[in-house]
Amino acid sequence: MTAPQPTATRSGRSRGPRGSRPVSVPPFAVISGAQVRQVLQGRERQIVELVKTAYRLHSAGDSVNPPSVFLRFPDRPSSRIIALPASIGGQVRVDGLKWISSFPENVAEGVPRASGVLILNDHDTGYPFACLESSIISATRTAALAALAADWLSRGRRRPTRVGFVGTGVIARYIHTFLVGTGWSFDETGVHDLSADSAAGFTGYLRQSGATGRITVHDTAEQLIRASDLVVFATVAAEPHVSDLSWFAHHPMVLHVSLRDLAPEIVLASTNVVDDVDHCLRANTSPHLAEQLTGNRHFVHGTLDDVMAGRVSVPADRPLVFSPFGLGVLDLATGAYVYDEVARRGELNVVDDFFHELRRYG
Repeated sequence: MTAPQPTATRSGRSRGPRGSRPVSVPPFAVISGAQVRQVLQGRERQIVELVKTAYRLHSAGDSVNPPSVFLRFPDRPSSRIIALPASIGGQVRVDGLKWISSFPENVAEGVPRASGVLILNDHDTGYPFACLESSIISATRTAALAALAADWLSRGRRRPTRVGFVGTGVIARYIHTFLVGTGWSFDETGVHDLSADSAAGFTGYLRQSGATGRITVHDTAEQLIRASDLVVFATVAAEPHVSDLSWFAHHPMVLHVSLRDLAPEIVLASTNVVDDVDHCLRANTSPHLAEQLTGNRHFVHGTLDDVMAGRVSVPADRPLVFSPFGLGVLDLATGAYVYDEVARRGELNVVDDFFHELRRYG
């Protein structure tokens, strides 16, 4: 691997018709987690706008986003590795693949649950041109979409002032960071996790981050939900564990990021907004279980894009649940932004001769 060196950004390449210009193989670069974090940290508003643009491109049909592929293991039933291939147009104009693993048992050993890489492919040649550490990118785009949804779904409703986090890992931390970084403040922040150590660690993060208002650690999910206007589920639950509709009698907004926490009966009694209907209603998510129970999708009120475009409005007379499956196009947009910024700074770590056989006959 060469030392960091200046390299042209993707946007500097010719974008005319392919036959009108020479085609060359792009250099291949590796971008570390430290570089990813340096680019993304403190840019919450900018990243939310970037994710919004990518999401709306997808909703307008300017993307290819096949269903995710889940690699599971008979000897490790709680673990999985997920492949998310995607392609996005617009100004991003890149293809690629996120390959991310979730091994929950890592946490007991003091190792983060998720790890991953993001491969970016050149739009014109198909050649991969970068491999980026992806757990930070994945957490960032997840948090940015959650913050975007919280903003738009709270319009026309009373803006939440009490937030509660069920599950207090990395994703919860990023969501809180993005909420605060995009202008939210809370009178009270609730914390609940099955692991006392995780709850204590998240509470420590809240205090160090300068979180305003009271911080309360709740012994049960019921206590937290009843005490919160905005509930964030960021767990590793494989099946529903919250089934009592009375806990939601005050009609909170729910960011159901982990997707499998709510019993289908709660889904059916709520206003449901998703990021993408076909993607969200699969793989035994809570909305998918509701579909299996009823045989239809009538309980889905619309997508976040529908809300932003004004095609649907959100009633305030029942719980509001936002369930984002997570789209590979958002990882691509975020990763491409990181790549362009690292290249602009002249800090790409290019692997010399990564593609070696470039002549058909040697």
